[in-house]
Parts: sequence; structure tokens; C-alpha cells
Amino acid sequence: MKKLTTLLAGIALALPLAVQAADAPGTAKKESYRFLIVPKVVHPWFDKVNDGAQMAAAALKAQTGADVEIVYSAPQTADVVQQVQIVESAISTRPDGIAIDLLDPAGNRASLEAAQQQGIPLAIFDSIPPEGMAIPYIGSDFCEQAKIASRRLVEVLGGEGEVAIMMGVPTAPNHAIRADCHRQVFAEHPGIKVVAEGIDNDSIETAQQQAAAIMQANPNLKGWVASDAAGPIGIGQAIVEAGKQGKVTLVGLDNLPEMLDMIRNGVADSSSASQPELQGYWSVMLLWAQATGAPVPQYLDTGNAFLTKETLGN
Repeated sequence: MKKLTTLLAGIALALPLAVQAADAPGTAKKESYRFLIVPKVVHPWFDKVNDGAQMAAAALKAQTGADVEIVYSAPQTADVVQQVQIVESAISTRPDGIAIDLLDPAGNRASLEAAQQQGIPLAIFDSIPPEGMAIPYIGSDFCEQAKIASRRLVEVLGGEGEVAIMMGVPTAPNHAIRADCHRQVFAEHPGIKVVAEGIDNDSIETAQQQAAAIMQANPNLKGWVASDAAGPIGIGQAIVEAGKQGKVTLVGLDNLPEMLDMIRNGVADSSSASQPELQGYWSVMLLWAQATGAPVPQYLDTGNAFLTKETLGN
């Protein structure tokens, strides 16, 4: 009888611990998950983000056995109204999480608040949350990425010359931050003069047109930097078409195949690159962790890489 009493007492003590373990943060389980990835626009850079998201889905399936569906839905143009419509439509289907690259924090805010009110986990990649909103975000240091590029251009030009900056989408936080940080670096060098700024709205074609017009209007232009991944590709095309290869220095941004080819071919000197695959991968991991009830960090830094012909060769 004494042994039975002792056993029952042990069970009584163990039961609360077992219940507590079952209810611990990060222990909620589902057999399947559906996560939405919403980039700024249809764009090769975001295809790499999607590749990373698919890698994360495969990893979660292998490790947990859960089916993970990635729904990739991109606006056809860099239009915040289209982006908001995608998010609002998704909310009604109750996904297990939404990761988004904001086109306009003010314009995106209401749809993000609606998702939070529905208890849908959120993550922001390649951008920053609207002011006052507690949403985990992932990406590189946008300012440092820009400064790596603009400092390189100053170095190549020997601290002297006329330069231009290509903006992406002016309302996009990451693009605006990069452009401002380019200006900061150039302002530190009296011999460098910013003579023009273009806006390409994350379009290679628009960047090419803007760059061609700026170079025609500024025949003494010596160098370019950009604030988005499309910009340097369009700029490089304009440099080649104008016969200015070797006369105008381009320091690019990111690691799209076209950008890497321009470095290898000498159209561009180098590029300061973020890592979109990592941003897609960890966006999904942040969403999944939130869906399980686990605490997540407010910010994940995926870092930048400086790419030259030599490093690409290695």
C-alpha cells in the first residue's frame, strides 16, 4: 500500500510537468502549413527569395514530417495597391503566415494590422516594419550595403569626378535608405559631385532608359551606384550601348546573374550584394516558429558580400 501511495504521488507530481512541457512555447504542431511570400514586384531577385523559401519548406518537411506549401504571389508592377490587394485576399484564406517586402510602410500598414488582428504570423524581408509595429524582419544592413558600393566608387575614381545615383522605388524603405547612405558617403569627399539621380521603380528597362538620358545630359559623368537590384543591370546596358565601357565606372548592387556577368566582362567594377536566398529561407523559418508559438528575434541580419572579378573567379 505504501508503494502504491508513493507511485501515485510521483504520478501526481509528474502530470503537471508533462502538461507544462506540452504547452511550452514552440510545441504547437500541425500536419501542414501554408505560407504566403509577397515580394515588391515580379523580379529575378525575388525569384531567388522564392528559391530560399522552397528550400526552407523542404527542410521543414524533412525534419518534422509536416507538409509546407509556399504560395509566392508577386505584384506585376511595383504598386502598393496591388500588393495590399494580394495580402487582403490572402487574409481571407487564413494562411499560417505571410512574409512581405514592403513597397510603402504607410500604404501597407492597414493590411498588416488586419493580419495581426486575425492572429496570422507576419515577417518582413528586405525591408523594415512600419513605425510602431512589432513585426520580425530579416535582411541585410541596407546602409552598410550602399556604403560599401559608394566607397568603392570613390576609391576607383581617386576621390574625383561626377557621379550619379539610381533610385529604385522611392517609397521602399530599403531603396530610400541605400540612396541616402550613398549621398552621405559622397558628401564626405569634396572632389565627388552628384550631378543626377534617376528613379527606375525596380525595372531594368526603366533603369536603362534613365541611365542613357542622364549620361547624355552629363557627358563628364564618371561613375554610377544604384539602390536596387534592377538599377545596375539597366545602367550597365546603357553604358555598353553608349560605348562608355572603361570610361564610366559602375559599382553595382546584389548578385543577379546579369550583374555577375557584367563584373566578369568588365562592364561593372564590382557589386555589394545581399543574399536573397537566405532572406527567403529564414522568412519561412520565422513564420513557422511563430506558428508553433515559439518566441522569435525581432531582427535577423543575413549580411552583405562584396563581389569583384577576382572573388567571382574564386
